[in-house]
Amino acid sequence: MSAHDDSRVEVLAVSGHEVVVTHPDKPYFAEGVRHSKLDVVRYYLAVAEGALRGIRDRPLVLKRFVNGAHAPAFYQKRAPTKLPPWLRTVTLRFPSGRTAEEVVVDDAAGLAFIVNLGCIELHPHPVRAGDLEHPDELRVDLDPGPGVAWDDVRSVTLEVRALLDELGLVGWPKTSGSRGMHVNVRIEPRFGFDDVRRAALALSRAVERRAPKLATSKWWKEERHGVFIDYNQNAKDRTTCSAYSVRPTPDARVSTPLTWDEVAVCEPADFTLSTVPERWRTLGDPHAGMDAAVGSLDKLLELALADEAAGIGDAPWPPHFRKMPKEGARVAPSRKKGAAAKRERMPLVTVANSPDKAGALAGLERWKGRHPEAAALLAVDDVLVDAMRGRSSTWTRVRVNLRHVPLELRPAEEKPDPDDDPTRVWREAIAANPELRPRRTRTKS
Repeated sequence: MSAHDDSRVEVLAVSGHEVVVTHPDKPYFAEGVRHSKLDVVRYYLAVAEGALRGIRDRPLVLKRFVNGAHAPAFYQKRAPTKLPPWLRTVTLRFPSGRTAEEVVVDDAAGLAFIVNLGCIELHPHPVRAGDLEHPDELRVDLDPGPGVAWDDVRSVTLEVRALLDELGLVGWPKTSGSRGMHVNVRIEPRFGFDDVRRAALALSRAVERRAPKLATSKWWKEERHGVFIDYNQNAKDRTTCSAYSVRPTPDARVSTPLTWDEVAVCEPADFTLSTVPERWRTLGDPHAGMDAAVGSLDKLLELALADEAAGIGDAPWPPHFRKMPKEGARVAPSRKKGAAAKRERMPLVTVANSPDKAGALAGLERWKGRHPEAAALLAVDDVLVDAMRGRSSTWTRVRVNLRHVPLELRPAEEKPDPDDDPTRVWREAIAANPELRPRRTRTKS
């Protein structure tokens, strides 16, 4: 029997509307700290002004943790069929050419409504409802690789700030709520998605040149080191968690806006569902001035032109995009063919595929148990744990790079254990019928 009362509801008066919270005692966090669904709703209402600054007037992808943060989530792009009359939607067109009505939240009542649906995190698109083809936000996503120190993440974040300052742009830093950092930049909504991504790629490469030992712009994990600056988060139909989002970590960590003075001394574990409301009450929102600090991408696009003139072309796009006109071969170095590729190829083996991250990591441990000599020679960043996005959910792929293992000790590739890739049926259908592949839609600046 459930420990909570499934029949109980809580009716909240929010922004002049009644919001029904179903199963308010349902445990949304049950590992580590313990918080109910109602606790999460009340958290968002306590910081509503700041949370709304990141999502107001923007279409939202609903990332729903209907069984709590400890269980798998799924992505819902289309708005639920039953919406209260005070919630609006907007029609968004995806790179595939398909369209969907997505929810737009404008007030605290809408915020409480979507949290009741299981949206522990908030995932807004970087556009406003009135202009869906021209982002008004550049997103700098700093993603540390395995074993990368938090000090390195902070150092790269400060390099991003220095570059933005030189370009006349204002960056607004926040913890990612996991192991990384985000820096958001308000921009004039006159550039299409392709140009915004191109600017983000130029920024990524510029920071890599400034801090080559700490930062990387390389898309393929096998080529990365240090902190990856994920330029592809600016491609159309990509979303990241917004400010004040609660993340599905055991301590209910929060993606928290910071002042630049805090970046060098902050610790991400200090910002949780339990601590951030008091921070809000005493310090307010460090990003309160964000909407008034709008800048131009012109100088970043000049950097992109300089890279292109120097023969540095486009970089790989996300896998669900069609091949782009100026993009090189979208194939990982470990899968390249030919004599030159053999010299560059990384010896990668896939050891586990599963919608359950814990199950995939358990498969990794079984692989290590079968091959103890090889496992003992692996460096921290030789184990690649990839969060793969499927059509409506994420799954985990675990690969091992055998570059530090002598040839005579390298295990042969085996069938992954477990081997539950939820996209396999979809990919096999596309291979059999290429017409099913998503089509690219152009954006105009």
